[in-house]
Amino acid sequence: MSALGALSGGAAGVAGLLSLRRRAAPPPSGLATPAHLPPLKCAVLPDAGQLVWGRQLRPALLPAALLPPQPARRHALCPPAAAAASGEAKPAGFLDKYPALVTGFFFFMWYFLNVIFNILNKKIYNYFPYPYFVSLIHLVVGVVYCLISWSVGLPKRAPINSNLLKLLFPVALCHALGHVTSNVSFAAVAVSFAHTIKALEPFFNAAATQFVLGQQVPLSLWLSLAPVVIGVSMASLTELSFNWTGFINAMISNISFTYRSIYSKKAMTDMDSTNVYAYISIISLLVCIPPALIFEGPQLMQHGFSDAIAKVGLQKFVTDLFLVGLFYHLYNQLATNTLERVAPLTHAVGNVLKRVFVIGFSIIVFAGNRITTQTGIGTCIAIAGVAMYSYIKARIEEEKRKKSA
Repeated sequence: MSALGALSGGAAGVAGLLSLRRRAAPPPSGLATPAHLPPLKCAVLPDAGQLVWGRQLRPALLPAALLPPQPARRHALCPPAAAAASGEAKPAGFLDKYPALVTGFFFFMWYFLNVIFNILNKKIYNYFPYPYFVSLIHLVVGVVYCLISWSVGLPKRAPINSNLLKLLFPVALCHALGHVTSNVSFAAVAVSFAHTIKALEPFFNAAATQFVLGQQVPLSLWLSLAPVVIGVSMASLTELSFNWTGFINAMISNISFTYRSIYSKKAMTDMDSTNVYAYISIISLLVCIPPALIFEGPQLMQHGFSDAIAKVGLQKFVTDLFLVGLFYHLYNQLATNTLERVAPLTHAVGNVLKRVFVIGFSIIVFAGNRITTQTGIGTCIAIAGVAMYSYIKARIEEEKRKKSA
């Protein structure tokens, strides 16, 4: 369960590396800016040519006063770079015509893959309780997926150098540690309880911001975290699947993802999200190999693999490992891509709702994992606190951007 929380956190951390993607570009030549109007800024994006600056999913119409003389039958747009060179506007495709529908599809797939991943991951642990090895498989499948995507040019591999590797390594190290400890927790306790513990991640983020980075955290944010701490405490006291291994590892994953966020802010890059996540996955894979061999290697060789194959068969065992790794990678990638398409506030609310979906479906699917009334109430209080915190934080960030604009 914690694995999923870890992953969602993973997307948010990786997204921090993408804030410099949009660079200001000069307005197209031939357009004069009247003195009574502010200069028009455009940005060059790798997949959309020149767009009017702002969070837009399609080119916006330019003010008529800024357009050069053109035939009346044509509508001037800020066109893609190729079209601008030829003097012809490129017809809008499906993605440009229905941006809301496309964004909705991203959210749906994000939730769907997230829920499927958590359910399948927990089912694997029920007959193969080796979280270090399973965590390694998650990354192996993801890296293979990235290599195949690069080989066919979807996307084109972005070049990397030693300086960029130095920036990404701390991010990948924290990502690997958070991923492994999340899976250890996921294997030890119920999915719903692991996600409840993961709800404490905003508390660690706020503490690190205040005491590590030295940045003042508003009182409203601290107050919104009180329900989170109270809710997790209530749920932990009466959780039937509670054990210290699951609880401590979930807390370590929270700390790991907090530091990943800190390093992400220091490792900003103009590389696209897909390539950033691919490189982080590769580095994380290399980091996860030694602990998997040290902590679980001898047991796996002696009886781990043979016991799992005896229980479910070789074909199902291999298929489950492949699918859970694929769902892990796709769900994280979609979470990052979704963040690029919407405002931070929308993504924060979506992330909270995703956690609610995962907890709800896990309780339904794993009916044997009963929860007490107090655990249920504590979980609801914690989730409500996370929603309040996410909303307040997103609003504060939005106000900062407006002031700096």
